[in-house]
Amino acid sequence: MRSALWPDSPDDHPREVDRYFESGREKLAAFIAEDEHGGICGFVEAGTRPYAEGCVSSPVGYVEGWWVDPEYRERGVGRALFTAVESWARALGLTEIASDADVTNALSIRAHRALGYEEIERIVCLRKAL
Repeated sequence: MRSALWPDSPDDHPREVDRYFESGREKLAAFIAEDEHGGICGFVEAGTRPYAEGCVSSPVGYVEGWWVDPEYRERGVGRALFTAVESWARALGLTEIASDADVTNALSIRAHRALGYEEIERIVCLRKAL
């Protein structure tokens, strides 16, 4: 599922998952969604950040990654995952949660909006190797 969400680095996923949970950060969460047969059909990873665009509190909950199998989209799976993350953030005493989507990912942007998230800004990140 992580490879479906982040296809550019499939070999890095096992290391990234290990680093994610071994980082010493206590405020991390991962939730999975199961289909009617007990198979996994979606996941969400979340944590906290000291800052997120458009937020006024600190720390803020942050959805780091969210993916639902295309067969299960628009069936409430994504909403259930976000409900779990938002409940987790509230239990930590957080008052805001943020997320991001690639500026070209219209599906994700629409899904976020349907869940009550408001678009704060659009950016293009640039780099140059030296």
